[in-house]
Amino acid sequence: MGVSVSASRLVNRNVISGSGRTSMRLEPELWDALVEICHREGRDVHTLIREVDAARATGGRTSAVRVFVLDYFRAAATEPGHAAAGHGPHITRRAA
Repeated sequence: MGVSVSASRLVNRNVISGSGRTSMRLEPELWDALVEICHREGRDVHTLIREVDAARATGGRTSAVRVFVLDYFRAAATEPGHAAAGHGPHITRRAA
């Protein structure tokens, strides 16, 4: 009986970090979020990754980028933001 191997959803891209050109594998949604952050912050992906890489104390670069993306959106996830997006308990239901 053969062994079933599922295909990885991770997307490999070349980036420039503090140590030079390298590759990094992230989920497509995280790449999209990283590009959105770069657009909002007026930076290119390589600059942002170099900044995240330089600021990390321990762990790997990919992990540091994942945590950075999470922290970025967590900081932006305020109660007024949730209400405006229709998330959480602030959803107003219309009477049918």
